[in-house]
Amino acid sequence: MSSPGAMTGLRVIDLTRVLGGPYCTQILADHGADVIKVEPPAGDEVRDWGPPFHEEDAAYFVGINRNKRSIGLDLASEGGREVLMKLLETADVLIENFKPGTLDKWGIGNDVLRAKFPRLVHCRISGFGADGPRGGNPGYDAIIQAMTGMIAATGSPESGPMRIGVPLVDITTGLYATIGILMALSERQRSGLGQFLETTLYETGLAIMHPHTANYFMHGKPPGLTGNEHPNLVPYAIFPTKTDNIFIGVGNDGTFRKLAQEIGKPELGTDPRFARNKDRIANRDALRVELAAVFSQHEAEPLCNRLLAAGLPAGPVQKIDQALTNPHTLHRGDILEKDWYKGVASPIRLERTKPSLRRTPPKFSQHTSEVLAEFGYSKGEIEALVAKGAVCGSERKR
Repeated sequence: MSSPGAMTGLRVIDLTRVLGGPYCTQILADHGADVIKVEPPAGDEVRDWGPPFHEEDAAYFVGINRNKRSIGLDLASEGGREVLMKLLETADVLIENFKPGTLDKWGIGNDVLRAKFPRLVHCRISGFGADGPRGGNPGYDAIIQAMTGMIAATGSPESGPMRIGVPLVDITTGLYATIGILMALSERQRSGLGQFLETTLYETGLAIMHPHTANYFMHGKPPGLTGNEHPNLVPYAIFPTKTDNIFIGVGNDGTFRKLAQEIGKPELGTDPRFARNKDRIANRDALRVELAAVFSQHEAEPLCNRLLAAGLPAGPVQKIDQALTNPHTLHRGDILEKDWYKGVASPIRLERTKPSLRRTPPKFSQHTSEVLAEFGYSKGEIEALVAKGAVCGSERKR
């Protein structure tokens, strides 16, 4: 039997859909929180973002909704909102990603929640926040990548600007929301009060643009397109070998000298063109030629193993199937399995309060009767709520 997680005893009412919010609540759920996922009558739309599917649920949904219980509520109805308020009576955290103003329109805005549930931590995820020229506008990962300079800084001169291939803004917004919730819970231990916190995709996009923002504040120049290379470090790039590509990343001059020694070219470490990082940046093309000639004589895996063993930053460029079946991945227990489900384990590893896989991702409104019974609703009352449409049965309204 798994040990209690660090968040055991925490109750989270999760009104979020798509990615940032569900990613946040899965982190909390993996570590023991009781996360009740409240879905609209049509369900979380990413249940349809496939193929691939497990039964009717897309892998996109499955990957970010384990360890949760699902209940379907029509919050646009008075009956649905009454059920939500009942759920909040014992909740520690409410997280939602409605358009700012939606809860106010329903008569359950932050002021109402604060008065009724003073210990509640209320987290909102939105695109741009409620105020400002873009306040209330919807936010999407790729659009925020475009608007915060991320796409303009990504790609090579040949490719032109490119979107980053993972939804980095959405996922990082979920991480920031988790951190904010934990901060608010920590402060509540001192004050006895919850508080409202907001995490926006736009501010997240700006916050993770390091070192480009720091560089711009220093010299006033927007970043150029450097492809896989780093604007501040050289060498920091992909190189071909006899077999596969490898990535080399050097963070200081001592490391570069050690790399030069390890690959049998110690003279590169003292060459005035390459001795200091600023010299290597000025002569990056010449250094690339020198290193490429050496690496082309080696096979990727043995070379990276030797460099890593020497404490040097190097790694083979692997596809996702190679990464997920890598011996280190398997040794570390980074893949979770339960029944039909497979997923990547929580990277937060605490010594005593370990994360665990207790529940596979829920079917739509799978736990409605179970959850409502816990809150004192009788079977007849639940059936009446379903008949009124305030609470959803197992069928989604598409």
